Amino acid sequence: MKRSILLAMLFSLFVGPMVQAQEELRERLNDENGVRTDVWVYNDIAAAREQARKENKPVFVTFRCVPCKACEAFDADVAKGSDEIRKIAKEKFISVRQVEMKGVDLSLFQFDHDLNWAAMFINADGTIYARYGTQSSEGPDAYNSIKGLLATMERVLELHENYPANKSLLEGKRGNRKIQSAFNLPGLQNPAKYRGETTRKNCIHCHNIHDAENMHAQKNGDLDHDLLWRFPLPDQTGLMIDRQDGVTVSKVKSGSPADEAGFQAGEKILRMNGQAITSIADMQWVLHHLPNEDTTVEVEGSRSGIKTVSLDKGWKEYDVSWRGSMWSVSPKLRVWMPILASAQRKKLGIDDENTALEVKWINQGSEGGKGAYNSGLRLNDIVIAMEGKPLKDGMDPKQFNTYIKLNYKVGDTLPITVIRNGKKMDLDIKLVE
Repeated sequence: MKRSILLAMLFSLFVGPMVQAQEELRERLNDENGVRTDVWVYNDIAAAREQARKENKPVFVTFRCVPCKACEAFDADVAKGSDEIRKIAKEKFISVRQVEMKGVDLSLFQFDHDLNWAAMFINADGTIYARYGTQSSEGPDAYNSIKGLLATMERVLELHENYPANKSLLEGKRGNRKIQSAFNLPGLQNPAKYRGETTRKNCIHCHNIHDAENMHAQKNGDLDHDLLWRFPLPDQTGLMIDRQDGVTVSKVKSGSPADEAGFQAGEKILRMNGQAITSIADMQWVLHHLPNEDTTVEVEGSRSGIKTVSLDKGWKEYDVSWRGSMWSVSPKLRVWMPILASAQRKKLGIDDENTALEVKWINQGSEGGKGAYNSGLRLNDIVIAMEGKPLKDGMDPKQFNTYIKLNYKVGDTLPITVIRNGKKMDLDIKLVE
């Protein structure tokens, strides 16, 4: 009896307040998907690691920016919708739903921070087993699936069962970032705001990590575009990976580096640069750390064996316009220009091969917006050309802005052509921010 009373007292003193704090956070964030408390440890990685150490289970951490709409459906499937995920997450893992980056050890949890949903799998001792979560210009849900996540989880369980004998296959999965707290990132903007009680308005989002890295590099004058080609897909090597499986080659691009190395469709990628592969995100981690110069990557296939894939300078470059962290890169135009509707384009005589962007908002409270306005840009202007060339069909506002960031610098002038009140006008926009 005395022991039970003591345990109840300890619970009320330590566990009770912690549970209450988690519930309050869930309510402030209006986290409708964070309701399965029988499966998920809520926003407490340290507690999960301690539990995993006691039960000898791997830790499964999902990172989710609750206010973001992108990946909302997939997050709901993982967190509360899929019975398969619920079963394996509860029985085989210690599972964590992490909803902010405050308090996250950035020296351990390094992944593509532009993702709206991401997962990492670790041993309680901090050894990293795997990453899951991939995004591209195709959209936030083009690569993620319950089937793919389950496949990665099964591979993680195999790695865990064979640990630590397989530790050499996992050593490269941990990065060399030394900073542990987001508050210590030198490029973090408005740290005082973030230090307050977490709400939807002051979460440190995952993409804020890359934002801080960009801002710091720009401040020091050493922002290299090669920094922006983060986490390239294995497609860049010619390996097209089955998105539902995560490791099987669905196609090898003809004439690509992977093709020249001898890889074949249908085989599985087992290792890259000696690291065990469980997902496309694992492959991206390896490729992320290679230079955008002439380089090589060692890839082991289930049929081809170990091959050296030779990559030429510029191999990492791809469409990064979807990345939220690109907005922190200068020059910043600070103008919202959605695509003009097809019917309106036809009225203006713009053919199907080209597109147009309509100026809906100019942020005159920012230096970039002021610069655009002072250079002559006005609301309802229709941008039809840049550098004297029509905007090609398919160019969206993010791609338009990304082109500026990759090809111009602050102080340059951007030549555009607009239609205003039915008349064409050429403008030279001074890029000031």
